[in-house]
Amino acid sequence: MSGIIGKKIGMTSIYSADGRNVACTVVEAGPCVVTQVKNVETDGYKAVQLAFGERKPKNTSKALLGHFSKAKTTPKKKVVEFRNFRDEFDHLVETGKVISVGEVFAEGEFLDAIGTSKGKGFQGVVKRHNFGGVGQSTHGQHNRLRAPGSIGACSYPARVFKGMKMAGRMGGNRVKVINLEVIKIVPEKNLILLSGSVPGSKNSYVVLEK
Repeated sequence: MSGIIGKKIGMTSIYSADGRNVACTVVEAGPCVVTQVKNVETDGYKAVQLAFGERKPKNTSKALLGHFSKAKTTPKKKVVEFRNFRDEFDHLVETGKVISVGEVFAEGEFLDAIGTSKGKGFQGVVKRHNFGGVGQSTHGQHNRLRAPGSIGACSYPARVFKGMKMAGRMGGNRVKVINLEVIKIVPEKNLILLSGSVPGSKNSYVVLEK
């Protein structure tokens, strides 16, 4: 699995070759530094560790400072490990090597985006689970339009079953969106435009992999 780390910039729309207006997400992908290369002999599995985003040395632990110094790079904010990096990228996965978005992806390819969804806080069942409320307003339900209704528990089982759809905290989860098409790559600015939406808020980190 090969990929790169990026930061979500926002959304826009561009016109495709056939004249369609395509909504897309702009991601600043890379440049990423290879901070560690793992192999089967020493680590038991094959993986590549990439780092992205500048971080102040005073806000970095001594352990990480030593780790980044081995790769001859400055401290980074985001570190992600990609397992089973594809063989065609072996010439790129040397410690200290800088990987750009154009070396991993090409226009017209499809990739997966991983990010943390926006946190919505504590929400009710209508927003969280798409409930329709209790009954209808024309049948005497004056204040039950957004209520959850009965949850089915009585003297038996005398408890609430796990997984019951109820009110609670919503969002802030790790979300993976698959098969996003690469609309355009701007290598001089390290930008990649993906069709559709990518999880997370603006300036949040996302992982792109294929």
